[in-house]
Amino acid sequence: MKSPVEIMQQKHRQLLHCKLMQVTSHVQRFNGECMLNTLMMDGYDCPFKYCREYKYRNLKGKRVDLSYYPAVEVIAGFEVDIMKVVQIKVI
Repeated sequence: MKSPVEIMQQKHRQLLHCKLMQVTSHVQRFNGECMLNTLMMDGYDCPFKYCREYKYRNLKGKRVDLSYYPAVEVIAGFEVDIMKVVQIKVI
């Protein structure tokens, strides 16, 4: 039997999943409609972003499982690679 992550990856080919990633930085800020959370992971040089309705506990130093899509965001005329998180599980 396939896991829920494998089923999601079959339906959405662009979806990536990583297990036991360590969070090196976690920043939360209000962007007008939700709390924008930005995570930096050990071994990665691009931010992982997701929104929540409320402020969440600090994840710095924790291990997480992530499902995400690669994306590009334009900031001040520059294209920046980001990862849009769709599922996060704290281990």
